[in-house]
Amino acid sequence: MELKLDHQNPLPLHLQVEQLLRKLIELPEYKNGAFLPREVELAKRLGVSRNTIRQASNKLHNEGLIVRKKGVGTKVASKNITTNLSEWHSFTQEMTSKGIPFKNLKLSIEWVKIDKAIANFFDVEVGTKILKLSRLKGDTEPFVYFESYFHPRIGLTGEEDFQRSLYEILENDYHTVPTVSKEKIKAGIAGDFAELLEIDKTEPILIRERFVSDPGDRPIEYNIGYYRNDKFTYSIQITR
Repeated sequence: MELKLDHQNPLPLHLQVEQLLRKLIELPEYKNGAFLPREVELAKRLGVSRNTIRQASNKLHNEGLIVRKKGVGTKVASKNITTNLSEWHSFTQEMTSKGIPFKNLKLSIEWVKIDKAIANFFDVEVGTKILKLSRLKGDTEPFVYFESYFHPRIGLTGEEDFQRSLYEILENDYHTVPTVSKEKIKAGIAGDFAELLEIDKTEPILIRERFVSDPGDRPIEYNIGYYRNDKFTYSIQITR
């Protein structure tokens, strides 16, 4: 693709640059993760000021089409996954319904002693040993890291095939039906989860807690997910 502007065109230069950038980010090499040309390089090649380039790129950045990494460069934004909070499905069901490919990039199972917060939800003694399932989900790169803790009443052994849908296992193998999910969502910093999510430690993330119960309002699962902010959007529909 030829990078040039028509300086005789009455269309403002920043709008011409914007059009050029929109074509540029559709090229396969940039869609596949290559860094876009730096602002200084583009300004020189196009014969405009860096401020003109920045004005155009700001538009694409504000639309969520590109992401900037300070000191690294600018890339095309990955496809964002939108979750509607008026509905509730397992992660597997949700991604499958949207046609989004994913897999378990990492999966581990262990028996752990739970702290007071989880013990209170499960109504068991602090320090009770329960099954913890950790999963890093994504495709070519991570989307989200989950930690799930299960009430001992369910009877999970840790020998289950957790490559299957979790709620399919609970419903079909253990006759335990997740019915109600009470949720808390907040913003946080990647911190200790940065390496797993393949982002910088200072990057913002979404933290989503789920308190899952059966039809009798008996606790089943406590789940906490750490979502990359460039991969997920949560939408809420409120009707008056």
